[in-house]
Amino acid sequence: MPRRSASQKRAAKQARKRISDSSVVVDIKSRNSFIETQTITAKAAPPLQAKTLSQGHYITAIKSHKLTFGTGPAGTGKSYVAGAIAAEELEARRIEKIIITRPAVEAGENMGFLPGDLHEKFDPYFDAFRDCLNERLGKGAVECGLKNDRIVVSPLAYLRGKTFNDAFVVLDEAQNCTKAQLKMFLTRIGENCRVVVNGDIRQSDIGNQSGLQDAINRLGHLNSVYVHTFEHDDIVRSGLVKDIIECYEK
Repeated sequence: MPRRSASQKRAAKQARKRISDSSVVVDIKSRNSFIETQTITAKAAPPLQAKTLSQGHYITAIKSHKLTFGTGPAGTGKSYVAGAIAAEELEARRIEKIIITRPAVEAGENMGFLPGDLHEKFDPYFDAFRDCLNERLGKGAVECGLKNDRIVVSPLAYLRGKTFNDAFVVLDEAQNCTKAQLKMFLTRIGENCRVVVNGDIRQSDIGNQSGLQDAINRLGHLNSVYVHTFEHDDIVRSGLVKDIIECYEK
C-alpha cells in the first residue's frame, strides 16, 4: 500500500475532525431537545375531573378569573385542584413557570430546629403539591422544573420585590398571612398571571391577625376576582375527616 504524503494525512485528519464535530453537534442538539421535552411535556395523565359540584365551580372559577380565593375546610381539594390546573397550564405552555408559596408559620412547631437552610426546611411544605405535580407531569419533569426554575417553591417573605409574569401562582395556607403579607403578595401580580389563594379562615394559627378575610372583603367585588367557599359536604378526603372536622367545630 503506497504511503500517503504529509498533505494527504493532514486532509484525512481534518475530515475525521469534521465528522467528529458534526456528531458532537447532533448529540448536543439531541440532548437539549430531550431536556426541554422532559421539562415541559407531561406524561399521559387523565383530564382533571371534579369530584363534587363545588369542585367543578372552583375549577371553572380558576380558569376564568385572574385571582381566585378558595376557602373552606381541609380535605375539599383546594390545593390539589390548584396544583393540577397549574400543571395543565405549564404543559400547554400558556405560562413559563409555576410558583408555589405559603407563609412560614408552623402549627405549634418550630421550623428553626429543623436541619438545613431555609429552603430545605421549607421543602416539606411542598409535599402537598409534589404528589399532584408528579401525577400530572411525571416525576422527572417536576425534578427538571425545580432545577431550572420552571417550578418555584418559596416562603412568602422571599417574594417581596418580585413580579409575577407569565406564571401560575398558588398561595396556600393563606389564613396564616397577615394583612400586610397578603397586600405585599397580591401586588406582585403582573402580566399573563393567574393566582389562586387558598385557606381555611377558621383554622388560622395567628388568631384574629389573619388577613385572608380582610383581602376577600376588600377585593371580592372586582370583576377579575372570584371567591369560592367550600362547605363540610364538599370534603372528599374521607368520610372520617368530615366527621372529625364537624366534631371539632361543634
